[in-house]
Amino acid sequence: MVTTIGTSSDMAKMVENFILLEHDAIAAYETTIERLESAAHKAKVEEFRQDHLRHLQDLKALAGRVGANVPGEGDMKELLTTGKIKLADMVGGDSAILKAMATNEIDTISAYEHAVDNAAVPATEKELFQRGLADERKHKDWMDQAAQTA
Repeated sequence: MVTTIGTSSDMAKMVENFILLEHDAIAAYETTIERLESAAHKAKVEEFRQDHLRHLQDLKALAGRVGANVPGEGDMKELLTTGKIKLADMVGGDSAILKAMATNEIDTISAYEHAVDNAAVPATEKELFQRGLADERKHKDWMDQAAQTA
């Protein structure tokens, strides 16, 4: 799925969309943790979920600075992100679940890349999006590698 999150010239709207994205990501991580068999995989995915919780807190603070709305939950995309995980679990165990999660990370990486490159993001706020991008790349790399050996 191609995302336009991070491309808006309206900083408040962009932050609101990132908050929705993070809520959706957290829901997908929770679904993944519930369905993984390996305790080691569950622990690593929980570590990544904590990164997303931190992203959410950082984005909420940014929302206050830019006057953005702060949604309390995800949007319809959550059905897609969690649905992929549930379908993967039905057909292939940990490997399939981690592959499905890696596909979710593609959109999240793209959103953070857009924000890092977006001229509407003040220089003082770029670091937040750079940290998020680094985390998302780390998550996807681990998921790709873990899926191959699961």
